[in-house]
Amino acid sequence: MKKFLLFFSLTVSVVASAWAVTDGVQYEMVNGIGIKNMWIQDRAHTSDVWANKPYCNTSARTAVLHDGFIYIARSNANTVIQGTDTLSQSVIYKVDATNGELVKELPLTLGGAVYGGATLSSNTVGVDNFGHLYMAPFSSNLNTVQPVYMVDKETGELTFIADLDKGDALQRCDYIDVMGDITREEAECNIMTVGASSEYIYRWHAEPGDDFEGGFDGDPYLAILDFYPEAVVQWGYAPVTKMVLNDVDDFSGELFYVDGFSSAPILYDNTGTMVDNFENVDPAFWPMDNGANGVCEFHLDGRNFVVYVAAQYTGVDETTLVNKACQVYICELGEGMSLGGMQRYWMVPDALGTVSDGGTRVQSMNVEYGTDDEGNEEVTLFIFKCYNGMGVYKIGKNVNGAVGELSIEKTIAGKKYYNVLGQEMTEANGATIEVITYTDGSSVANKVIK
Repeated sequence: MKKFLLFFSLTVSVVASAWAVTDGVQYEMVNGIGIKNMWIQDRAHTSDVWANKPYCNTSARTAVLHDGFIYIARSNANTVIQGTDTLSQSVIYKVDATNGELVKELPLTLGGAVYGGATLSSNTVGVDNFGHLYMAPFSSNLNTVQPVYMVDKETGELTFIADLDKGDALQRCDYIDVMGDITREEAECNIMTVGASSEYIYRWHAEPGDDFEGGFDGDPYLAILDFYPEAVVQWGYAPVTKMVLNDVDDFSGELFYVDGFSSAPILYDNTGTMVDNFENVDPAFWPMDNGANGVCEFHLDGRNFVVYVAAQYTGVDETTLVNKACQVYICELGEGMSLGGMQRYWMVPDALGTVSDGGTRVQSMNVEYGTDDEGNEEVTLFIFKCYNGMGVYKIGKNVNGAVGELSIEKTIAGKKYYNVLGQEMTEANGATIEVITYTDGSSVANKVIK
């Protein structure tokens, strides 16, 4: 059986090298919807390639997919000599979303001067609903404001947007979220962040053409009183927030998730009232680890989905034999878009990496919408975990992720299933290796996750 596993590994490597490297997993269709990995760069599948990328760095903490490109922010990546001065410069890497290849490096400048040097000076990168690329540094519990900038996608030149007043509740804020138009030219804008190791959240609002003001009835911060589990009384390290798009042109962000260190994502409204949590969620759908934060929603063919972190980088669980390696869960929300009634579709990938990033906590994920060749709705999902890897997935009714799909015209003689220990099973269950034998004597091995 060990020989088979080695052969399987080599086979996947050879197939991957002929095209883009993928996770090699055949994910089952669920309710008529399929998912397929388009490419992956990570510790688990392309370790040497990933380790040599400039964005395989613990200071490259967030990334976002937009319009065919991926943007990865790295604080203080370069050293610049200007006369007798040695300066640190932050960078955003622009990557081709079709294959994961670096297109160009965008050295950040502000007013023509080198931008960088401060701690985590380029901690968040994202895109608003109008396609503007934005960047924000972390702000400490000594900083009275949260700075936000817009980024030129070709040059890296920054445009100052605002110093958002944190008010009297000064907490460390690691990552921000933006909804609407950050320029306030075409629509309102709402910006949120969360105070680490505190009960505070922050929100700023601006109508078109106006400056930002506190988003909680004029106040920039709000203390949350309701948590789940109830034993949790603050967000812990490096929490994230994600506003929910209620409608295609509704940028109010009235509902938002907060994902903290010791809790699964919790949904709130902008009064701070808890709307939904994981109390009625099947325990099998709970995140397997504390300390990994990230969540987003998307819709497809009239269905609503949520994506959230399944595991950090803790490795193989000796009890369950599950490899906890920076995966995410993809679930269809229940009736009324409830978390409690959701159905888990997939966990992707089989593994991304099990290397500590020093505790950045965040895992980036976002989607873009499109159509397939037949005009059906299709979603592109991007995931990124600092120091461990990234990948792009297609999701849709015509998406087929079968590794052995080139053999589709052959006649199947039989199938056998093996678990990760090489033991034969009666059917696919969990992380499984499926061996298909054809009547011409050939065979193909697929990874299957059920």
